[in-house]
Amino acid sequence: MAMTLRLDSHQDRALSLLADAWGCSKQEAAVRAIVVSAQRTLADAHIAQLAETIIPEQAVLAARIRRNRG
Repeated sequence: MAMTLRLDSHQDRALSLLADAWGCSKQEAAVRAIVVSAQRTLADAHIAQLAETIIPEQAVLAARIRRNRG
């Protein structure tokens, strides 16, 4: 599916740096960045869920952090 991605100059520079670091096009760098971010987010959520299940104090601490963040 085609999509237009609008970036400001700073975001475009960051994407260019990623593409250079990964040795690929900016389009491929954007796709990789999306996949990496999704994987990390899902893994972090899974680990947090496991921690809350395995370590009872973790659930209490996580609730306190969420409350304090607003």
